[in-house]
Parts: sequence; structure tokens; C-alpha cells
Amino acid sequence: MSPFPRSVAVAATDGMLHFELALAYEVFGSAPDAVPGPWYDVSVCGAHAVRAGRFMVEPDCGLDRLAHAGTVIVPALADVDADPPADLVEAVRAAHEAGARVVSLCTGVFVLAAAGLLDGLRATTHWAHTGQLAARYPRVEVDPDVLYVDNGSVLTSAGKAAAMDLCLHLVRRDHGSAIANVVARRLVVPPHRAGGQAQFVTTPVPAQDGHPLAELLPWVMRRLDQPLTVEDLARQANMSSRHLARHFHSITGTTPLRWLLTQRIRRAQELLESTDDSIDTIASAAGMGTATTLRRHFHRTIGVPPDTYRRTFRA
Repeated sequence: MSPFPRSVAVAATDGMLHFELALAYEVFGSAPDAVPGPWYDVSVCGAHAVRAGRFMVEPDCGLDRLAHAGTVIVPALADVDADPPADLVEAVRAAHEAGARVVSLCTGVFVLAAAGLLDGLRATTHWAHTGQLAARYPRVEVDPDVLYVDNGSVLTSAGKAAAMDLCLHLVRRDHGSAIANVVARRLVVPPHRAGGQAQFVTTPVPAQDGHPLAELLPWVMRRLDQPLTVEDLARQANMSSRHLARHFHSITGTTPLRWLLTQRIRRAQELLESTDDSIDTIASAAGMGTATTLRRHFHRTIGVPPDTYRRTFRA
């Protein structure tokens, strides 16, 4: 095993979320018995005592220490509408320039993006904030479907539990799969989860009234088991297919066909979670025709097969 960056610095600032901070400290701060050699040295670095949710955190050192760490971890920020603290952004940028690998957990990605570390790279964050990340930092290639992205010296994770996936991935990189499995067992979590965060995303029908598709969308939702086409939707909305496409993009952010496929997948998810129906029956009820068609679209969209999804989410 090649040498790994032992020093881990967790960047602390007001308004960060305590879950991700505690998670990182738990993974890297407690050496499992099976480790034959050295483990990580973890410190919390901040300019002053900071508030994380309802808790106060007293840092071990200042933000300037980030530049001396092998790995810098930026936990999630509660307020993604505001610009990240300038001193934190500068400290993270300086750490990366000094050779540290920089890791963001959930919305901590906004700090990395503000520091310019993600320009031209793939990155992710909690699915509820991927659109905002892409709009604010257009040079970042935002991937809303994955649990984490590893660009070598810059790594980003999706929300909450995906932060655990990324931390275990780092342990796997540094110490191998056997040690990562030991850590996962101690934390009572899977060492690797199948699929991405697409299986957790909700895409409801727009709730606002008064838009041009306000009557059409519920009409479609009542007929998902039927072989609807874009022409059927345009005819029901009493508009041309081109006009329909413009309204769909404005209101849902996607095309009529893609929106229809997404709703069929969501209907299949609901039935997989709440019924014992066969995959064939669910495929028919969701308008996918056959189990083969459902499996192909489901796996491509959600990242896992229908049977795996059912085992994960079945009540």
C-alpha cells in the first residue's frame, strides 16, 4: 500500500451542519483494531468557536493549518444561498495549492466551487441543490445522479448518508477494501452502496395552478398505464407539439417525452415500495409494456434494477 495522507483537517465555520462534521470525525478519528499500521490524525480547524446547528464547536487550530494537511474535509453548509465565508474559501484554495486533497461533503461543495477547484470537473451535491450549483458555477460539470465523484485531489459527495459513502471510499483508497469493510461493519453501514442518488430523488408534478399545463399534467398522471405519445399530449392540451415542448421546458425543465418517462419510473417506484405485484404487472401499470422494458429504463434512470430497489425500499 502506497503512503497515505495521515493528517486530516476538518474545516469548521459558522452555519455548517454537525452531522457531516461528526461523521468525518467518526470515520477518520477512530482507528479500527484491524489496522496494522498508522491511522489518521484528525483536527478541526476554524477561525474561532463556531456554531454547527444547535452545537458549539471549539476548533483545535486555525484555518491556516489547512494548508499543512494531507486531506481537507469541508462539511455541509446550511445556507447555500449566501456566498461561502471568504476566509474559508481562501484557506481551502491555499490547501489545495499546497498539495492537499480536498473533500466536500454535501453542500460543502459550494466552498470548493467558490475556490475554483471544480472548474472543468465533474462534481455532485445533494440532489435538491444540484440545479443551484450548476446555475451559480456554470464551469462545473454537475452530476445529480451519483453518490460521490472522485477527481483524484478533489472529491465531492451527495447529501447526508452519501458523505459516509465518500469517507469509506477514501479509507478504501488509503488502506484497501478489507480495512474499509472493517470500518463499515463498526459503523453498521454497507461498505459500498449500489446505484446513485437518483433512486432517492423526488420529481413531483408542479404544484402551482394557472400555468398552461395545469390541467394536462394531472390528466397524464391518471393515464400512465396507457401508451401515450407526445402527439396525444399536444392534442389533449389543444396546442402544437412544438408549443407543448416550449411549455414543458419552461415549467418542468425537460421535454414532454422525458417527463413522461420519469413519471412512469416514479409510478413503478411507488408500486415496488407498496405492493407485492410482479415486475410484469408493475411494468403494465406504469405504461412500460414489458418487464424487460421496465428493467432497462429503470436501471438506466435509477442506477439499480427494480428488484434491488424493492429490497432497499420495501416497507
